[in-house]
Amino acid sequence: MTRTQRLLASASVLAAASFTSSPAFAAGTTSGTTITNTVTLNYKVGGVDQTAVNASDSFLVDRKVSFTVSEIGSATTSVSPGETNVVTTFQVANSSNAAIDVALAATQLSGGTTTHGGTDNFDVTAVKIYIDTNANGTFDSGTDTQITYVDQLAADSQKTVFVVANVPQGRSTGDVAGVKLSGTASEATAAGSLGATITATSGANTANAVDTVLAEANAANGNTAYDGIDFAFDDYTVLAAALTVTKTSRVVSDPVNGSTNPKAIPGATVEYCIAVANASGSATATNISVSDTLPAETTFVASSIKVDGTMTGSTCNADGAAGGSYAAGVVSGSLSNVAAGSARTLVFRVTVN
Repeated sequence: MTRTQRLLASASVLAAASFTSSPAFAAGTTSGTTITNTVTLNYKVGGVDQTAVNASDSFLVDRKVSFTVSEIGSATTSVSPGETNVVTTFQVANSSNAAIDVALAATQLSGGTTTHGGTDNFDVTAVKIYIDTNANGTFDSGTDTQITYVDQLAADSQKTVFVVANVPQGRSTGDVAGVKLSGTASEATAAGSLGATITATSGANTANAVDTVLAEANAANGNTAYDGIDFAFDDYTVLAAALTVTKTSRVVSDPVNGSTNPKAIPGATVEYCIAVANASGSATATNISVSDTLPAETTFVASSIKVDGTMTGSTCNADGAAGGSYAAGVVSGSLSNVAAGSARTLVFRVTVN
């Protein structure tokens, strides 16, 4: 085989490969496409070729409506009591062979086990749905658009949507709120307007018209297959700080006994310890502010405030750093973050009037 022959042979193989493979589309041939097939009949009479006879058949591709609503991610959304604009994220994907609108509704569970294993025991508030306007996968307040439906969702395309809500105050660690995002296939009749709910064509195939088949097959987690509706679940799980505050006092000295077995008599110095503890398994508490109004029977000892001290068991240690302030009979101070399973103290002294 000459070089030229080898090149021609290689080209023939590539050409054959290009004709035998075709791209795969999840949605398939577009709804309303006319498919035409022509047959050619060649024959002879008395050994003489006759004019070929042709026959054609055409039909319209019907509409297959199929879409999914699915949670993005595989974990609960951790939230704090009183937190606003908490987000769960979903994807709406159109595998139909035509554009559709998808009407959306966000509802809340009422008890029972949530999708990530907790037990639903509270409701979030101010529930809204947003579309990922800038397609960055993250909820951006003020940028992403609040919606009630996905408009003109093209075949073989998907959109990210967010369910956004607020968490009530007073919830405890481990509390769970389950949410459900439902989508209903709707006609994509006009941009900016939700079309009517799509229904399946009944009876035999309609000649010269496009029929509709509801083809979403999801029957998991309570979904019903082939009804034009799909939904998915997510949940919010509270991680709260569980703070306790304990106030103790000890007599440091008195005018008679000094520091040996002192008693709380007038003129005695008394040290207060305010201990802030956070239970194990809780969220870290931040921005902690302490305010203590002194009894009228006492006088504050200047420069006696120490903050961020530690404890041994239930006893306040003689540590901490100078800080805090005293004004108008009130001792104030800020503590550093208190992680789960730890404690910090504010200590100050007074004299008994």
